[in-house]
Amino acid sequence: MTHITKGANTPVPAAPLRVTVCRRNVPGAPVVDASALLLDAAGKVRGDADLVFYNQPAHPSGAVRHTGAAEGGGMLAEWLEVDLPRVEPGIQRVLIAGSCDGGVFGQVPGLYVRALAADGTVVAHYEVTDASSETAFVLGEFYRRDGQWKFRAVGQGYASGLAGLATDFGIAVEEPAPPPAAVVQDAVRDAVPVVQDAVPVVRDAVPDVQDAVPYSFGPDFQPYVQRGRGNGVVSVDVPLPPGPVIVEARHEGEGYFCTHTLDRRNKEDDLLFNTTLPGFHGRALVRPPEGRALRLKVEADNGWTVLVQPLSVARRLGTAPLDGRGPEVVVYAGTAADLDVEFAGDADGGGYFGITSHEAASLADPDAYDLLVNDTGRLRQTAPLPDGPLLLLLEADGDWRLTARPLPVQDQAAAQAAGLWTGRGTKTVTLVNPSPGRPALLEYAISGDGGLFGAEVKLVDEYDDEEDFLKGSQHGEHGRTLLFRKGEGEVRLRLERAGDWSLRLLPVEEAPALTGPAEGTGSAVLRYDGPPALLGLRRTTGDDGSLFARTVQTDGRTAFCADTRGRRRPVTGSLWVSEAGYCYVQILAADRTGWRIEPAGLATVPVLGKRAEGQGCGVVRHTGPETEVMVTYESSGTLDLPVLWELDERLEPVRRISTASGLQPLPRGFLQIRGGGRWTLEPRG
Repeated sequence: MTHITKGANTPVPAAPLRVTVCRRNVPGAPVVDASALLLDAAGKVRGDADLVFYNQPAHPSGAVRHTGAAEGGGMLAEWLEVDLPRVEPGIQRVLIAGSCDGGVFGQVPGLYVRALAADGTVVAHYEVTDASSETAFVLGEFYRRDGQWKFRAVGQGYASGLAGLATDFGIAVEEPAPPPAAVVQDAVRDAVPVVQDAVPVVRDAVPDVQDAVPYSFGPDFQPYVQRGRGNGVVSVDVPLPPGPVIVEARHEGEGYFCTHTLDRRNKEDDLLFNTTLPGFHGRALVRPPEGRALRLKVEADNGWTVLVQPLSVARRLGTAPLDGRGPEVVVYAGTAADLDVEFAGDADGGGYFGITSHEAASLADPDAYDLLVNDTGRLRQTAPLPDGPLLLLLEADGDWRLTARPLPVQDQAAAQAAGLWTGRGTKTVTLVNPSPGRPALLEYAISGDGGLFGAEVKLVDEYDDEEDFLKGSQHGEHGRTLLFRKGEGEVRLRLERAGDWSLRLLPVEEAPALTGPAEGTGSAVLRYDGPPALLGLRRTTGDDGSLFARTVQTDGRTAFCADTRGRRRPVTGSLWVSEAGYCYVQILAADRTGWRIEPAGLATVPVLGKRAEGQGCGVVRHTGPETEVMVTYESSGTLDLPVLWELDERLEPVRRISTASGLQPLPRGFLQIRGGGRWTLEPRG
C-alpha cells in the first residue's frame, strides 16, 4: 500500500482507477460529498462540464464518473472512477475534492482518499490529519509528468465550500438571490433577543445579507440588539462563544455618536466609534472579556441601535469593487493581491482613513496585525495583501472603495513538483525532500515586511515546536543554505514577518567544490572533500552585517567554524571533517557582504610555545602534556567573552574549556579560541 503524506507524490498506473473519499461512520458527523475537477494547462476548467459531482455524475469524455456512496466496516465512502487513458490530451490535472455539509472538515473523523487499481491494489493513500474550519478540501490530484501519471496529496482547504473551490478553478457559480426583505426582517426579529426596555428591531438594523461572507472565523450565535436615544449603556447579558465578535452601530440623523467598551471598573476602555457622520452606520471588531459580560458605553445626540453579531456577518471582498461608508469589518479569503484603496474624505475633504489586516489564526491577539493604510484626506493608494483568509478592519470618516487585484498565480502544483514554493506573508509550508536520506540545497529569496529585524524562517516539528532556521538579519534576503540535513523525507517551515518569498529546492550536487581559495557574496554552501583543515575567513565588501562560517557533516551535525564579528580583520576557524571524508561549509552573510575563504593544512596551525597571541577567532596546537595556561583577553564589546574549546584530531569540538580570562587547564591537542577581541595564551610551569 502506497501511503503518502501531504505534499508528497507517487506514480500511478495509466489505467482505470477507482477513487474513494472515505471517513468513519460516526453519528452526528458532517456529511462529505466527493467531486472531481478536470483542469487544463492553465489550472482552470474549460467549462461547467469539467466538474463531476453527485448532481453531474459523468464527464462528457467518460473519463471521470461519480458512482455514488457506500457504507460498511464502520466507514462511509463516496466513489469516483477515473479512467486515466481516456482523459483528454488538453487535461493536465484531475483534482479529487470533498465538500462538507452540516459542519467543517475538522469535525470529520478518519478522513482519507484512496486510489485503487482494477484488481483492488491500493496505488495511493493519503490521510487528512490537519483539517480545521474548512468546508471544502482538495484532497489530491492526478497529474501528467513526462508522459506518466502521478498522484499528489494536496490537502488544501477552503472555507467557502464547493462553490468557493469551484470558483477558484474557473467555474462561474451563481450567487443565491437574497431573501425578501420582509422574510429577513421576520427572521432577525425572531432570532434576536431584545432587552426589556429596548425598542423592537426595525428593518434598517438587518445586516446586508447579500454581503455575508462564506468563510467562518468562529462559531455563529444569535445576534444581540439594543436600541436607545441619547446616552446609554449596553450590557450583553447572554452568553457569547469564545473569540472576537462584531459590534454594529447605527445613529439616526446628524449629531455626535461615540461608543466605548467598559472595563472591570466600569470605566471607558477601547474606543469603537467616534463620529459626526450623518446617518452613521459602522462596524468594529471587539474581543469580549472573559468571565464577565461585554458592556458598552454609548454617547449619542439622537436615536441609536447597537447589535452584537458573529463574524459571519462581515462583508466579503472579492475581485469586484466593494463600496462603503464609515468603519467596517471586511473578510478577504483570496490569494495574494494588490489592494486598491480610494477614500473620498469627509464633508470638508479631510478625515481619517486606516486599514489593519488580521490573519485568521491570530484574531485572539489584538497586537497581531499589519497596518496597511494610515492617512488623512482624500487618497488613492495601493497596499499589498497576503494570502487570505484575512480580516480587514477599516476606520473611515467618509465614503471608500476597495478593489482587490489578485496577483498572477502560477500552477502551484506543477511549480512545487519542480521544487519551487512561492507566496507572500506569514505562512507554514511543507517541503518534500526530492532525495530522501540526503540533504538538499535550499535557494531562498525572502523580503521582509518592513520590520526592524527582517523576515524569519523557523523549523516546525511534529509537536509544533519551533527552531530558528533563517534570519534576515544574519542570512540576508537571498542566498543558499542546507535543508534536510539529516536526510528527512519532509520538513515544515514557518515564514514570519515576510513579504514576497520563494523557496527552491536544488540537488546538493550543485554545491560548488571547495578546493582552494573561494570568493562570493551573501549566504552560500560549498562542499569540501578533504582532510580536517584550517579555514581562513575574511570580509571583502560591506562594513556591517554578520559574516560567519560553520561546517555540516553527513549525519546532520553542525559545528561553529569562524565569525568575523562584523570586522574586516581576517580570522581562522576549524574545518571539521568526520570519518565520511567530506563535509559542507555554510557561509552566513548579508546580501551585499563579500567574503573570501581558504582552506589550509594542519601543518599551518600555530604551536603553543612560551606565548601565543591573536585577535578574533583562532586555532592553536598544544604538543606538550596537560598544563595550565594564563588567558588574557581584551573585550571588543559588551557581550564579548573568550570561549575556549578543545578539539579532537579531526577538529571536532568535543569540550568547552572555559568562557573567562585567567588561569585555565589546557589539554594536549588542538584548541579553538572564539571571540572578537585580542587574546594571549601563556603556559605556566
